Amino acid sequence: MKLLQAGPSPFVRKVLVTLHETGQYGEVEMVEVAASPVTPDPALIAANPVGKIPALVRPDGPTLYDSRVICRYLDARAEGGLYPESRIWDTLTLEATADGIMDAAVLIVYEERFRAREMVSMEWIEGQWGKVARALDVLETRWMSHLAGRMDMGHIAVACALGYLDFRHDARKWRVGRPALAAWYDDFAKRDSMVATDPTS
Repeated sequence: MKLLQAGPSPFVRKVLVTLHETGQYGEVEMVEVAASPVTPDPALIAANPVGKIPALVRPDGPTLYDSRVICRYLDARAEGGLYPESRIWDTLTLEATADGIMDAAVLIVYEERFRAREMVSMEWIEGQWGKVARALDVLETRWMSHLAGRMDMGHIAVACALGYLDFRHDARKWRVGRPALAAWYDDFAKRDSMVATDPTS
């Protein structure tokens, strides 16, 4: 298998952490591509027509794309138990919440990086950050009991989202007012899979 990836994408990191946690990291070749929203890499478009990363090229089937699809596939392949049937809807909802944080955080970076300076909309940026802040508040107030339980894909997704906020939006100080979530993340970030995929290392 080949994983098409680019830079410090939190969606790619989610797949990488899943590979480490399920013991499959050594079975995948990492292929770096350009994932610009303006001029995506032709190799990436050939694998995923919408030009987004990650994409998992398989020798025995069609390419898989969208991190949720890839992670679900990898977990099923390894029988890793990261999508437990006993709490599947909670796990999927938590994963979707984390992916929403990632989406908004990445869009802020794109707005500042790819749009002409005079066209950058601070109102739009703050609107995206509002999505992040509301999701973080929900994690702090509604999801800590789940995060305190046995690890599933929700844990991995939330950790990768928070790691990306540290990496790209540290000035926003997401930990302020969210002590339980901050303490949980600081502990989870010590896992070997998280250390191995740290974008700052």
